[in-house]
This record gives sequence, C-alpha cells and structure tokens, in this order.
Amino acid sequence: MRLYARSKLSAPPRQLLGPATHLLAARALRDFGDGFVAVLLPVYLLALGFSPLQVGIIATASLLGSALLTIAVGFLGPRFDHRQLLLAAASLMIATGVAFAVVHDYALLLVVAFAGTINPSAGSVSVFVPIEHAALTREVSDANRTRMFARYSLVGALASAVGALASAIPDVMTTVGLGQLTAIKLMFVLYAVVGLLGGVFYARIPKRPPASEAAAALGPSRAIVFRLAALFSLDAFAGGFVVQSLLALWLFERFDLSLSAAGVFFFWSGVLSAFSFPVAAWLSRHIGLINTMVFTHIPSSIALMLAALAPNLGVALALLLIRAALSQMDVPTRSSYVMAVVTEAERAAAASFTSVPRSLAAAASPALAGALFAASYKAWPFLICGVLKITYDLLLLAQFRHIKPPEERK
Repeated sequence: MRLYARSKLSAPPRQLLGPATHLLAARALRDFGDGFVAVLLPVYLLALGFSPLQVGIIATASLLGSALLTIAVGFLGPRFDHRQLLLAAASLMIATGVAFAVVHDYALLLVVAFAGTINPSAGSVSVFVPIEHAALTREVSDANRTRMFARYSLVGALASAVGALASAIPDVMTTVGLGQLTAIKLMFVLYAVVGLLGGVFYARIPKRPPASEAAAALGPSRAIVFRLAALFSLDAFAGGFVVQSLLALWLFERFDLSLSAAGVFFFWSGVLSAFSFPVAAWLSRHIGLINTMVFTHIPSSIALMLAALAPNLGVALALLLIRAALSQMDVPTRSSYVMAVVTEAERAAAASFTSVPRSLAAAASPALAGALFAASYKAWPFLICGVLKITYDLLLLAQFRHIKPPEERK
C-alpha cells in the first residue's frame, strides 16, 4: 500500500511536465513575434504616410480589441477546453500577420488591429495570457507557483528581447536591395508563421474537460478580485502611455534613433526585464509578493520620469534600462498573487476579470499619448505614466499588505 501511494503521488509531475513545457514554448514564440512587431509597427505606419496620432489610435484599437477578446474568453472559458481557445487565438494571430502584410488602407488596418492580435506593448496584454495563467496554475503547488510564473515571464521576456533585436532585419534587407517597406511586410509574414508554430505547441496540450458554469463564476473572492481589477486598471492605463511602440516612436522622433539601434536597445531592455523575474521570485520569498510588487515598481517609475527630461540620448537610454530592470518585477508576482488569493474554482474567472479591465484601461491611453506627441508635448506621456503608477503602488500597498497568499501565512 505504501509503494502504491508513493507511485500515485509521483505520477502527476511526470504527466504535467508536458503541458507546462508546451505552454512555455508557445509563449516564447508569441513574445518573439510581439517583440519585433512592437518596434516595427510605428515605423511601418509612418512609412505608409500616417501621423503619430494615427499610430496612437492604431495602438489603442489593438488594445481595446484584446480587451473585448478577453471578455469573450471569460464567457467561453467555462464551456470550452483551454486548448481549443488557445488554438483559436493562434489562428487569429496567423490571420493578423497576413492582413498587416497586405493591407495599406488606414481604416482597414484599424479594423485588423482591433480584431486581431497585434500587441503594441510587447508584454502581457494579450488574449492568450489569462488562458495560459489558468492552465499553468493547475500544474504547480502553492510553494512553486511564483517560481513557475517567474519562469513563464522569463521565457517570454527573453523571447521578446530577441524579437526586438530581430526588428533590425529590415535594415539588413535594405543592404541587399530590398525596399524597407517590403522588408517590414515580410516581417509581418514571419509574425504569421510564428503564430502557426505556436499553434503546433498548443495542439500538444492534452484536452481537459471544461469546468461547469457554477465553478467558473466568482464566489467568495469576488470583492478581492474586483478591488485588484480596479487597481490593475489604473496601472495598465498608466502603462498605456508608454507602450513599446510609442516608446520607440519617442526615441525615433526625439533623438533620431535608427531602427537597428532601437532593436539593440529593446533587446537589452528585454534581457534586463527577463532576468528580473527570477530575482522577483527570490525576493518575494523574503519580503512577500505585495512588497516585491510595490518596492520595485516605484523606483522604475521615477527612472521613467527622469528619462523624459534627459538632456541627451545616452542618459535617456541609461534611465530606461534602469526602468527595464525594475518595472516588470511585478509581473510574475502579480499573476501569482491573483491565483493565490482566490479559490481553485475561481482561478480562470479571476484571471479573466483582472485582465479585461487592464486591457480596457490600457486601450484608452495610447491615443492620448499620440495626441500629446502630435502636439509636441513629448515628455508628458512619461510623466503622466510615472505619477499614475506611483499612485497605484501606494494604493496597492495600503489595501492589500495584510491579505497574504497561503505560502506567506504563518
């Protein structure tokens, strides 16, 4: 009997290794695509003759569309297997890449951005994320949950950094006689191919029976989830002022940075963000998830505001790299905290409810930032972002420092 019990306990890790690995691989491919698209999107739109304001509106449309897709996932999640939803999202990514490669009309591009998966933030604002969060949380214990999310974020950030470096490929293509516009279109085709490869990994996830409708609804954790969603929305609205596409636009216009140099900068920025994730997991074991989120976030916001006022490119890039090393440490800790303070039956719904308001809030600010850029108030998006993010951090600390996840309760 003892041998039987031991084998029964040891079986799940072997069985669960596969789904987690496939999800991490798919995340890496997806973030690689998002990494180069976020840098190339403003260059492509400007090359087509559109204004900075129109670039901001495209970014807003894409984030708003992601929010509405995430709402749909919240309703469909209880009724459909996670694998089916992820495969549908991968198919949409393929269609988005092909459409951006062939469409030139602004109104049609706006529709594609709204209905597709283009991600101007090159981060966690995506219809894929809440489904992956719920699926990953099933794979690990409370003690290992934050480490799993740190690994998930690390893989994505490293892939995004490589993707940012790949954004210099069109410059390389121009040296062999290919036009820059044509080269960028080929990168959108590559984005579609990446979606196809990601779908191959999602297809290898085993089927799971969908949860019942009752299990999917928020129950005892409803108040906590709504409060977190409100605070996360403030954070996302602030972050929308400096999504990666708009940050690239600022560097192009303020310092005349080349596409190749921007790719190198965003690569190292992504590398710093990536290696901050395991540091965040280590730090959270010593000072707690909430403290890690707050006390790494505030210095990053200060660095961002100082970058807006930097006298030259070198100082601005140095401050932005400091921000990159700190600003994303709340990503795995935030995901882990949400999954920790709700019941198991509420996890998928909690992931959706906290993601949807974030996406909606993030969708509002890029257009405002684009308007500020067009009016030559180029530093204001950075300053607004920093002030709002610090406000969010202080509110989060005040409201949630006493609500501990299971591993921090003694």
